[in-house]
Amino acid sequence: MDLPAQLTLEQQFKLQVLRDQVQELSREQAQEYLLEMFRQMMVKDNLVKHLLKNA
Repeated sequence: MDLPAQLTLEQQFKLQVLRDQVQELSREQAQEYLLEMFRQMMVKDNLVKHLLKNA
């Protein structure tokens, strides 16, 4: 059984690519990127909650 908390091989690859890209960012760019990522995660959480509520 696959646990949802584990990453697929494709996700691991994407994470490594992202890791390489963010190392080139300035501190300010990294902070902006992090904030936008968290905003998008909260939007995703809200969408999932909405879909589960209306299922």
